Amino acid sequence: MKLNDVIDRKVAAWAVYDWANSAFALSIMAVLYPLFLGSYWSVGASGASVTARLAWITAGANLVVSILAPIFGTIADAGGYRKRFLVGLALIGAIGTISLAFVDEGMWVLALGLYLIASVGFYSSNVFYDSLLVDVTKPRYFDFVSSLGFSLGYLGGATLLAVHVWMLTSPSTFGLDSATEAMKFAFMSVGVWWALFLTPLIRWVPEHKRVRVVAGGVIRAAYRELRSTITHVRQYRNIVVFLAAYWMYVGGVFTVIFMAANFGQRLGFEQTDLVMALMITNFVGFPATFLYGILGHRFGPKVGLYLALAVYAVVSSLAGFMTDVKQFYVLAIIIGCVQGGVQGLSRSYYASLIPANAPGEFFGFYNMVTKFSHVLGPVLVGLAATFSDEPKYVLLALVPLFVFGGLLLGFVREKRA
Repeated sequence: MKLNDVIDRKVAAWAVYDWANSAFALSIMAVLYPLFLGSYWSVGASGASVTARLAWITAGANLVVSILAPIFGTIADAGGYRKRFLVGLALIGAIGTISLAFVDEGMWVLALGLYLIASVGFYSSNVFYDSLLVDVTKPRYFDFVSSLGFSLGYLGGATLLAVHVWMLTSPSTFGLDSATEAMKFAFMSVGVWWALFLTPLIRWVPEHKRVRVVAGGVIRAAYRELRSTITHVRQYRNIVVFLAAYWMYVGGVFTVIFMAANFGQRLGFEQTDLVMALMITNFVGFPATFLYGILGHRFGPKVGLYLALAVYAVVSSLAGFMTDVKQFYVLAIIIGCVQGGVQGLSRSYYASLIPANAPGEFFGFYNMVTKFSHVLGPVLVGLAATFSDEPKYVLLALVPLFVFGGLLLGFVREKRA
C-alpha cells in the first residue's frame, strides 16, 4: 500500500474533521468539563453527587442521539444532505461549547443543559461524518483511512489540550487573571477550533447522492426502515452480531474515556496531573492509532480489536487497586496505545459489512447502537456512584463489557451484506 495512492485531498479533508471535533471529545468531555463541574459549577457537592450528575447527563445526551440517529440517517439517504446536516449539527455543538464559558459558579443545572446541547451536536454530526467514509476511499482502504481520522483526532485534541495546560498553569502568559478565567477561555477556544477546522470538509469532501424515495414522512420512514432492518435479521446476520458485540465493548471504552478525570479527581490526584496524563494519552494515541490502521489493513481488523479489548479488561481490573498518581500516568499511556485503534477499526469493519447503497441508513443505525452503548456505561457508573462512595467500582463494573463483547465478536463472519 502506497500512501500517495490512498491519501488524497478528499481523504485528508475528511480526516481533518476528526482533528476538529476531537478537541471537544478530549478537552471538554474527558478533561475540562468533568473537572470544572466538580470544582466550580457543583462547588460544595459531594464527589459521588458530581459523578452521578456527569454520568446521568452523559447517558441522557446519548439517549437523545440514539433516538434521532435513524431519522438523520434516513434524511441523509433520502435527499443527499449528509454534509449539510453535519455542518449544522457541528455548529450547534460548537456554539453550545462556547456558551459554557459564560456559566457562573454554582450554576450546575445550566452547565448540564448546555453540555447536553453541545454533546448532542457532537454525537449527531458523527452520524454523517462516519457515513462519508464510503465516499472518500475504496473499501480495501477503509481500515487505514478510518484509523487515520482517529489518529489525527488524537493529535489535534492533544495539541489544543497542551495549549490549555499551558493556559491553566500560567494564565498571566495569555493575559488572563486566574486559572478559572483560563478554563472559561478554553471552552471558547474549543468551539472556535471545531468550527474552523470544519471548513476543509465543507470544501473538498464529496457526497455521492444516492437519492431514495421516502414515503409517508421522514420520521415514519426512518423507524419503518429501522424496523425492517431488525425484522430481516437473517439477511443482516453479520451486522447484527457485530453490533451486539460493539454495543457491549464500546460502551466500556467510552466510559473509561469520559470517567478518567473524575475517577482521578476522586482519588485525590492534582488537577494538573490529571490533565497532563490525559494529554499524554492522546499524544500516544496519534502514532498508535495510525499504526493500528496499518495493522488492520495487513492482518484484518479483528486482530487489533481483540488486542485492544484484552488491554481494556486488564486496565479496568487494575484501576481498582490504584493508589499513586504515577500508576495513573502508566495506565493513561497504555490506554493511549489502544483507544483510537478500537474505535477506528470498529468503524472500518462495520463499513466493510454493510450494503454499499445505503451508508446513511446503516451508519445511522450504527450510531444509534453506539449511543445506546454510551448509555449503558454511564448508567452503570451512575448506579455505582448512587449506591457506593467507593470510586474503584466505577471501572471494575466495566470488565464484563470487554470480555463478552470480545466473545461475541468471534461470531462475526467477514462477508459483506
